Amino acid sequence: MSSSLRTLPPPPPPPHLRAWPDRESLLADRDRAMGELGRRTVGGGRLALFLVWLLVLEAGWGLIGAALLVFHDALDPFGFLLSLVLAGLGAGAFIPAAYFQVAGARGDAAARRLFVQWAALDHAPARDARHRAPGPSLAWLLVSFALCAAGLWICVAVPYAARPGSTTYAEVAYGVGAGLLLWVNGLAGAANAVAHYRLAVRLLSPGPRAARSASSGRPPHA
Repeated sequence: MSSSLRTLPPPPPPPHLRAWPDRESLLADRDRAMGELGRRTVGGGRLALFLVWLLVLEAGWGLIGAALLVFHDALDPFGFLLSLVLAGLGAGAFIPAAYFQVAGARGDAAARRLFVQWAALDHAPARDARHRAPGPSLAWLLVSFALCAAGLWICVAVPYAARPGSTTYAEVAYGVGAGLLLWVNGLAGAANAVAHYRLAVRLLSPGPRAARSASSGRPPHA
């Protein structure tokens, strides 16, 4: 199941309902919520799920491409029936995978909005350094770059290698479609990693407000 469909940590309570007994209690809840939200956005589990749904997308498109090839070469009713079966199986994999990829991207955006709300409660540089998650963000970027590079190469190489009379339009469409799926998903993954890292750096960098909060020993809302 997509991470976006699981329950995210709740937003912080509104100012008039906040009842933390001291700043340490606030920071503990803040740290816990931000850690969970960061894992939902750029954690290893989220990356693995992203790649699994991409594999299902490619498998579904592969079946659809096979249906196109069979339909192009079909000479009898059995060939047409086989192409319909392959297309149905491909759509059965492709459509849910596309849905869960989109739902995952929406879940990432929702997690980032909650991350902003929890981060705004206070500043704690010693605790916040890990929430920038440079390692996971870099892993997302490297994987996404590889996907984009592979997708663009396929999109260029397949039409370039096509030869009139020996390469069908169905084969070119299948190859270019597979490359586009890699490229689009790679861009989405890179955007997710950059958005989280930029957001974390902007929100969690030490500043005057952090210094005042630390010196007062009280949460900003107190």
